[in-house]
Amino acid sequence: MAKTHIPFMQTGTLVVGNRLLDEEDRAVQSYQNRPSTLTRGHRACQGCAEALAARWVLDTAMEVTQGKLMVANATGCLEVFSTLYPESAWRVPWVHSLFANAASVATGIAAANHARGRDDIRVIAQGGDGGTGDIGLACLSGMFERNDDVLYVCYDNQAYMNTGVQRSGATPPAARTATTPAVGPHPGNVFGQGKFVPKIAMAHDIPYVATATVADLRDLEAKVRKAMSHRGARYIHILVTCPLGWGTKTADSIKMARLATRCGLFPVFEAEYGEVTAVTKIRSQAPVEDYLRPQRRFAHLFGAKADEAALERIRGAAERNIRRYNLLPEGGVA
Repeated sequence: MAKTHIPFMQTGTLVVGNRLLDEEDRAVQSYQNRPSTLTRGHRACQGCAEALAARWVLDTAMEVTQGKLMVANATGCLEVFSTLYPESAWRVPWVHSLFANAASVATGIAAANHARGRDDIRVIAQGGDGGTGDIGLACLSGMFERNDDVLYVCYDNQAYMNTGVQRSGATPPAARTATTPAVGPHPGNVFGQGKFVPKIAMAHDIPYVATATVADLRDLEAKVRKAMSHRGARYIHILVTCPLGWGTKTADSIKMARLATRCGLFPVFEAEYGEVTAVTKIRSQAPVEDYLRPQRRFAHLFGAKADEAALERIRGAAERNIRRYNLLPEGGVA
């Protein structure tokens, strides 16, 4: 009897539930023959949510475009662990840009395709929070101002993880990094610095802006589909947990992303032309401490003497997000 090799590949969460739905309503990840744009062979850390999010995003985009997709990727964790020379884990036309200019490179690709009469080929740029909101902010803003036909996806793990866990503009206050150590009277990252890039994107009045996390596959897939239905500049900002930099258990990546939304520190919403059009309500609100305590980068807040002043300021930030984006259901906490 001839032997047949059957590859056993992860098919995503809620697969049984997916099979109860009509085929057009099932998640892309529920199919064994999904595009698998980021395939085996990469060197991502165990529990890396960035690898998971990138596969979900590009698999969905490949399905929507029927394989007519090109990708520009900034330097960073995603580029390094997926393309150790001379190998690549990508199964999509993929270009490595510098740390700062993924948006500009993607713009050039889109312009070249347009000049060739190939507007059917869609373009995605992607990078981490450092390459997006710090080093790459000027190129990103230019892409937004010109309304270039590119979807930019930021995988936000809240620090420069690839180069040693240094602080970025997305690092939350009080978090310990290599450049914001847990020493002194106010340990960790300072309050009042950094930026939330989705709000900057909205200020450009571009066609579509959204936030998402790896804790909700269906929400992320739906937002990629909606983004690809638009023309012009679009932006999706995805919270991706990093066990190495956050000091969390590798099995808790999805749990931590879910807690970030449930406590209000990471609002999940959509905006079109600068106006918020939809929000994901918090179905069961969690205390901020439930999100912070499992992370070693916040361990100094819960020592022998808890830093109640810092915790109160972080709670205040979560409450402002809840008010600003109207995150609680009618009548308060569900």
